[in-house]
Amino acid sequence: MKRLLTCVVCLLLAACSSQSSSTETASGAAPAAAPAAPPAPKEIPAGPKLFVSNESGGDLSVIDVGTRQLVATIAVGKRPRGVRLAPDGSFIYVALSGSPIAGPGVDESKLPPPDKSADGIGVVSVKDLKLVRTIPAGSDPEQLAVTADGKRLFIANEDVSAATAIDVETGMVLGSFKVGEEPEGVNIRPDGRVVYVTSEGDNQVSVIDAVNLKLLKTLEVGARPRSTAFLPDNSRAYVPSETGQAITVIDAKAHRVLNTIKLEGGPLVRPMGTAVSPDGKLLFATTGRGKSVLFIDTKTNKTVGQVEAGERPWGIAVSPDGKTIFTANGPSNDVSIIDVEGRTVVAKVKAGDRPWGVVYVP
Repeated sequence: MKRLLTCVVCLLLAACSSQSSSTETASGAAPAAAPAAPPAPKEIPAGPKLFVSNESGGDLSVIDVGTRQLVATIAVGKRPRGVRLAPDGSFIYVALSGSPIAGPGVDESKLPPPDKSADGIGVVSVKDLKLVRTIPAGSDPEQLAVTADGKRLFIANEDVSAATAIDVETGMVLGSFKVGEEPEGVNIRPDGRVVYVTSEGDNQVSVIDAVNLKLLKTLEVGARPRSTAFLPDNSRAYVPSETGQAITVIDAKAHRVLNTIKLEGGPLVRPMGTAVSPDGKLLFATTGRGKSVLFIDTKTNKTVGQVEAGERPWGIAVSPDGKTIFTANGPSNDVSIIDVEGRTVVAKVKAGDRPWGVVYVP
C-alpha cells in the first residue's frame, strides 16, 4: 500500500513539474535561447564614395554617393581633420592630432596636455577600408596636400607655426618651413610647382617652392585665412578671410594680391572651406556659422548665388563633373549633397561626430 501511495505521489509531482515548465515557457520566464548569430555585414556597393573626417569621433565615415547612405566607419586616431585622396585613388591621407580641441581665444594653459604620440598622417586603404599605417609628420598636423605624383605630402603643423614636407614612401622629412602663426590651409597649385599655406593667426599666406623645397614669399591677406583654392589654369588663387567676411584674390604666378571680394550678409557670413569647379568658372565657399555655400563667378568675382547647406558647413568637395558639391556640417553631424545647377540641397546624410573634412573618391 505504501509503495502504491508513493508511486501516486511521484506521478502527481511529475505532472505538476511538467505543467510548471510549460507555464514558464509560455510566460517567457524560462531560460533564454542562445543568441542568434550576428547579421552578415552589408555589402558595400560599387561607385563613388565620400570619405569624411570626424574630428571628435576619431574616425572616417564612408558615404556611398549613389545610395546616399553611410556604408562604413574607419577608426583612424585622434582628432582627424584635413583629408586628401592619393592621385591614383588607392589611399586616403588624413591629418591626426593629439592636441586638445580649442576654439579661438581659448586659454591653452588651461587645456589638458597634448598627446604627441597621436600626431601624424593616417594612411587609409580605399580598397580595404582600414588604416594601414601612420606617418610621423611633425607636431599637430591640421591640413595637408599631396603632390600629383603621390610622392610628397605637405603638412601644416598648427601649434609650432611650421609646414613640413614628407616623403610618402619612407616617411622621411624632406624640408621644414617657418610659416605664420597657426598654419591651417595647405594646397598645391595644379601644375604642382607651388604650395600655399595659410596662417590664421597672423593673416598671411606662405608661398613654398614645391620642387626645390624653399620658402619663396609671404603675402598679407584678410583676417583669419582658412584655405586656398586655385583655378585649374594656375592663374589665380582664392583665400577666404573668415572674420573679415571677404575673399582675397591672388595672382598665383606672380604671387601678389589682385583684389578683395567683399561678401554681403552680415557678420555670420564667414568663408572657410573653398573649392573651384572643374571648368574653373565657379568658386564655392562655405560660410561656417552663416550656414551656406556661396557661388562666386570667377570671371567677374561676383557672388551669383548661395545655398543654405546646414549647420556650420566647413569642409567641401566637388564631383569630377562639377554637378554636385558636398559639405561637412560639424554641429549636426551630417553631410549635405548639393545640386549645383538647381542650387538646392538634395540630401543630407548622417556622418560621425563633428565631421570636419570631406573628399570625393570616384
